[in-house]
Amino acid sequence: MFLSVAAAGAGGLLLPGSMRSRTLAGDPFTLGIASGDPSSDGVVLWTRLALDPLGAGGLGGMPGRDVDVEWQVGADERFARIVRSGTVTARGRDAHSVHVELDGLDPGREYFYRFRAEGHYSAVGRTRTAPAGPSELSFAIAACAQYEHGFYTAYRRLAEQEPDLVVHLGDYIYEYAPGGYTAIGGPVRRHTEGKCETLADYRMRHAQYKSDPDLQKAHTVAPWLVSFDDHEVENNWAGEVSATGAPSFAQRKAHAFRAYYENMPLRRKALPAGSVMHVNRRVDWGTLASFHLLDTRQFRDEQACEDGVRAGCDARLDDRRTLLGADQREWLLKGLRDSSAGWNLIGQQIIMTQKDWKVGPGHEVNMDSWDGYAAERTRLLTGLRDSGATNPVVLTGDAHMHHAADLKIDFDDPDSPRVGVELVTSSISSDGDGYRDTTMVADTLAENPHIAYIDQRRGYISCRLSQDELQVEFRTLDYITRRGAPARTSARFTVPAGQSALDPV
Repeated sequence: MFLSVAAAGAGGLLLPGSMRSRTLAGDPFTLGIASGDPSSDGVVLWTRLALDPLGAGGLGGMPGRDVDVEWQVGADERFARIVRSGTVTARGRDAHSVHVELDGLDPGREYFYRFRAEGHYSAVGRTRTAPAGPSELSFAIAACAQYEHGFYTAYRRLAEQEPDLVVHLGDYIYEYAPGGYTAIGGPVRRHTEGKCETLADYRMRHAQYKSDPDLQKAHTVAPWLVSFDDHEVENNWAGEVSATGAPSFAQRKAHAFRAYYENMPLRRKALPAGSVMHVNRRVDWGTLASFHLLDTRQFRDEQACEDGVRAGCDARLDDRRTLLGADQREWLLKGLRDSSAGWNLIGQQIIMTQKDWKVGPGHEVNMDSWDGYAAERTRLLTGLRDSGATNPVVLTGDAHMHHAADLKIDFDDPDSPRVGVELVTSSISSDGDGYRDTTMVADTLAENPHIAYIDQRRGYISCRLSQDELQVEFRTLDYITRRGAPARTSARFTVPAGQSALDPV
């Protein structure tokens, strides 16, 4: 916890403006703190002030005036040695959010950070800069946290493992009105009123999610890499097309993007311009790994055959259809061709491997996944193979089930070579308590021999990466509709360097 100025002595936080007479009426750090997008010499620090997270208008019960926020970075948890400090203004027009982009730090080391605003102190967060050269990395993969469906115990268990980095692949919030998307066991908690449409709606929904102590804990242990999927705006939206025919969809996206930026530890280059937001980016972890983060929503064509899981949909095979858009696809492939990293980790949102739900001849596939854009997938996987990129691994969210799969250019040809590996994380809470439908799993694995593992329970993925191999643990919880579930490792795989294949452990 923040030391008081008197107790901290020379290491204390005492900056111009810190002794102002006017003070906020209560704790403004109810939404926690976070860090993200580390580089070899810096990181983004984030907080958003809110006296009442669910206050009217989505403004967190804050006064209309701007508020100066002091920040401090220490070499140790008690801040005996302060390495950087400063003041930033939390502006009312930005819902009193702040983003501090640091540079000048040492590569490959742990730091601690904290904030103060008008006599009130934040929690202390732990963050880390990327190394300058070879190193090792522990990281977690998470996605899909529907607030109403259960508690965020999986975030708590993830935090207890203290990874170096967290990769969150979308559906950080859900836009539905209360009861608009129900789990089998019914609601455990309740969304704020109404579905998210206005800026105030999205700000309030983010505040509700950010108020959760388990989510806050997960943000304090490590920097995050974040990218949105569909529910940060609307279920299954595609480019300029609303899946529900919502009026003024461009304006709705603008509201959603602005609230997303205000509530995430993102760099300024992600600041949205109306209904456009730049989230595809590349983050290097020394020479060990390059994270290529994709946007699978803004540039895609509308889903074929009216969306959903469909059989006999020839439109999905049309080679004119795109999911990434030509510019982003070329950005990715050029980055892979130019990469000198030991591992190339492609973070994206929807299942890339073919997943045929139909037992027997023919295919029944999800139009919202890469199966609905089959020619685009073939172009991408061919380009991935031809790029020469070392050790490509695709990291995926969205599915609410764990998957481990080999990626092939032709999934229907048993002799088609593997070009990479895909790791799909289950949800943090979406769909409520998980289950084990052994018949369905067995049928799906038999129909899709390139898929090695499926698990329908809630959870996340824990990874350890070295120059020699990627060690993967699929972590699962037996329940999340009540608190306190332990997390267990339900499956282990290794991906040996240079093999693009899953080895079960």
